Amino acid sequence: MDLNLNRADYLQVGVTSQKTMKLLPASKHRATQKVVVGDHDGIVMCFGMKKGEAVTVFKTLPGQKIARLELGGALNTPQEKIFIAAGSEIRGFTKRGKQFLSFETNLTESIKAMHISGSDLFLSASYIYNHYCDCKDQHYYLSGDKINDVICLPVERLLREVPVLACQDRVLRVLQGSDVTYEIEVPGPPTVLALHNGNGGDSGEDLLFGTSDGKLGLIQITTSKPIHKWEIRNEKKRGGILCVDSFDIVGDGVKDLLVGRDDGMVEVYGFDNANEPVLRFDHTLSESVTSIQGGCVGKDGYDEIVVSTYSGWITGLTTEPVHKESGPGEELKFNQEMQNKISSLRSELEQLQYKVLQEREKYQQSSQSSKAKSAVPSFSVNDKFTLNKDDASYSLILEVQTAIDNVLIQIRSIEGQYGTLQAYVTPRIQPKTCQVRQYHIKPLSLHQRTHFIDHDRPMNTLTLTGQFSFSELHSWVVFCMPEVPEKPPAGECVTFYFQNTFLDTQLESTYRKGEGVFKSDNISTISILKDVLSKEATKRKINLNISYEINEVSVKHTLKLIHPKLEYQLLLAKKVQLIDALKELQVHEGNTNFLIPEYRCILEEADHLQEEYKKQPAHLERLYGMITDLFIDKFKFKGTNVKTKVPLLLEILDSYDQNALIAFFDAA
Repeated sequence: MDLNLNRADYLQVGVTSQKTMKLLPASKHRATQKVVVGDHDGIVMCFGMKKGEAVTVFKTLPGQKIARLELGGALNTPQEKIFIAAGSEIRGFTKRGKQFLSFETNLTESIKAMHISGSDLFLSASYIYNHYCDCKDQHYYLSGDKINDVICLPVERLLREVPVLACQDRVLRVLQGSDVTYEIEVPGPPTVLALHNGNGGDSGEDLLFGTSDGKLGLIQITTSKPIHKWEIRNEKKRGGILCVDSFDIVGDGVKDLLVGRDDGMVEVYGFDNANEPVLRFDHTLSESVTSIQGGCVGKDGYDEIVVSTYSGWITGLTTEPVHKESGPGEELKFNQEMQNKISSLRSELEQLQYKVLQEREKYQQSSQSSKAKSAVPSFSVNDKFTLNKDDASYSLILEVQTAIDNVLIQIRSIEGQYGTLQAYVTPRIQPKTCQVRQYHIKPLSLHQRTHFIDHDRPMNTLTLTGQFSFSELHSWVVFCMPEVPEKPPAGECVTFYFQNTFLDTQLESTYRKGEGVFKSDNISTISILKDVLSKEATKRKINLNISYEINEVSVKHTLKLIHPKLEYQLLLAKKVQLIDALKELQVHEGNTNFLIPEYRCILEEADHLQEEYKKQPAHLERLYGMITDLFIDKFKFKGTNVKTKVPLLLEILDSYDQNALIAFFDAA
């Protein structure tokens, strides 16, 4: 079924955070609904549409940045009370804007996520989860990694409270009271949770999750174990998921899944007969989508998808047709409406231009005054620096509330491969101003957290002992590896597992006060850790005792992991060299029927192969570099410097044969 939706921009508020816009329940079926939104200026605004104009119902005074906005009310009644989280405070408003609640939670950190269920309030700050009932403390949990979202399965259906936390370490934690019932590993850091169909699906236990690397899934949270229903792997490399909602926009009686991503993509997934999601519609906006809701806002009877964006635009994707098919009288009325709208927009524009002139004059006077303070305008930057697992690269996404003039990128690298990436962001505003953002590229930057590793692999071990505390060693691990929580975990000892996204080698780190043990099937990983950790300890004037056990078999094991990648790149080069000759033959013969299937396949994929080949020098250089490092590191641990033999190694790689390479490593 085709879905045609037309865009309508309603109004703009301040910069918005994730999950801060909702539609209030409709008074009757398919009647227009009011929109309520909270922004970084601390303003809660509620508005409705009348004759194509946004009409304000209420607007609060500015305050602390609003991090979340949820609707609530007594269970099994319309959820039309508005709750906002700002700083460490929760405030409640009626649908008319009257404040009826101000609850200071006394949390030491700002609230990041919130869920409301009747008189129960579920909150999380960075690492802390709290459950309150009628504003009284009930349960508490300290998470090992940052909490990105919190939700509770529907109490009215299950008759039990099942809170679920979405944590940065790729885990959903299912709670009972203050304890974890079980943990569910998901394929990326989960950024958003939502009840399937808005009510937990058929069982009341169905939970949707979206991840920062754009994956989407459905899990049934039973009392004893999770049941994975389906997963969308993000083959199209779209942005991370910030918001989801369930709403029947297609109009077939089955609720569709609405998804908003941080690259501006809005998607609608319908469900086939097997209850598997199928993409029905997508639309690209120019900035990240912070909230998404299905409902009716613009005109009675016309369903739509309403979104809020990072810079505060409230936009509808509506089923209402742009061009109305109507008789002459209707057309006249429509034209008159358009004329009225155009004239009101003109007068609004004139007022704004006058206001800009006034403000510019005021700014000139204040900046030239002897008592002038710094008049540099502040602006908000939304940034994301993430490791892409599929191609082992990092992407840096920068978003500003106004147009960006330019971004200057500078890398400060220390010896080795780690350092600081600096981005100087200059927006297109007057007077000219710039913000500097820093991103740390870690020594083991291609590693990502995992929760299971293969203990049967040949492992090399690095052991550190010395007069250092648990938190000191944890800070060194944070310095070396991505995706490690800044705060030292609870307990006296901790184990983290990592996987190299490029080679699939693994790393196990276990440490406590005075001792750290690091195991990896890649000698180069151990070598990097040895160099960096000893450097960090020297900086802090701490004596380290370093010992290591090298497993010779691990070298051949790592070379075998590299082999398919290297073979693929070399085969790609051969295929590309054949393309021109095969095209000539095709022109000469008039068709490709005479070619063997392998050659026909090369011609069919010619464009894709040539595109891949453009990236090839970088890929080959990367693989050659890893093999060279492996060669040098193997002998470094034996106390031998083999750098003079590297040219010979590169010659062997140029006429690559796996057995010859392994023989060279053994003989050197």
